[in-house]
Amino acid sequence: MNDPVKRLKHGFAMPAIGLGTWQMGGRETRNPADNGDRSVQALMEGLRMGYTHIDTAEMYAGGFAEEIVGRAIADFRRDRIFLTTKVWKTHLKYDEVLRAAEGSLKRLGTDYVDLYLIHQVNDEVPLEETMRAMNRLQSEGVVRNIGVSNFSVERLKRAQAYSETPIAANQVHYNLKVREAECSGMLEYCQENDLMLIAWRPLQKGGMLGDEMPKILLDLAADYGKTPSEIALSWLLMQKNVVTIPMSQNPRHLKRNLEAASWSMSQEDFLRLKKEYPFQLSVSDALPLA
Repeated sequence: MNDPVKRLKHGFAMPAIGLGTWQMGGRETRNPADNGDRSVQALMEGLRMGYTHIDTAEMYAGGFAEEIVGRAIADFRRDRIFLTTKVWKTHLKYDEVLRAAEGSLKRLGTDYVDLYLIHQVNDEVPLEETMRAMNRLQSEGVVRNIGVSNFSVERLKRAQAYSETPIAANQVHYNLKVREAECSGMLEYCQENDLMLIAWRPLQKGGMLGDEMPKILLDLAADYGKTPSEIALSWLLMQKNVVTIPMSQNPRHLKRNLEAASWSMSQEDFLRLKKEYPFQLSVSDALPLA
């Protein structure tokens, strides 16, 4: 099975579903008890299944997640893998962005990344300065495409105004429960202005999966012979310009998640979930857009 690709009008293309790496090897800092072997094996298994996109960041596990990704992709053809990484909010000054990118490339063991994102907002650094550095990286070819993460519509518009090249994507918290992308106008803005919206944390516990799983999700999973996670992922992927990056280290879950990109529920059931899903939040409970 191959990971389907979504394309924008200006030529940017990326896999519809990818492998997230948050909490691989630690959280904000490296977990000294984790040597990364299990995560490496999970990523390699995913690539063998047909995944082609891996999403990581310099902040994940203090850079160790990027090392894990580098180990996982070492024996695969680089031109068949779409790599996304992110510069952390404390490294957004011009020279710091350039150094951060160099560090990420070294840890990943590659000479370019396919998509480089500003990870989070930092109002202490002029956005124009950060975008100038992002444009330089792209002009030098070490970054193929640039984007942002957790940006509001207003800030995204400013980033676009400062950028010499198209901003390809905004990565935001979006799922059946967390609807800030819709309520803020971000989803509509991306769809109308040729940007990809990358949904992070597409599956989450507390009003979505786990003990509090809503009846509508269970019923649709039974109707389609799918897991609730597949229903939740398919709901995202049915939308124009939306891709997503679930994280799992379980081979069975990895396979199921990838399969979610290969089928669609009816438009009627899609709209039912859109309108009737309980526990909906208009603002992210993890990181609101800014």
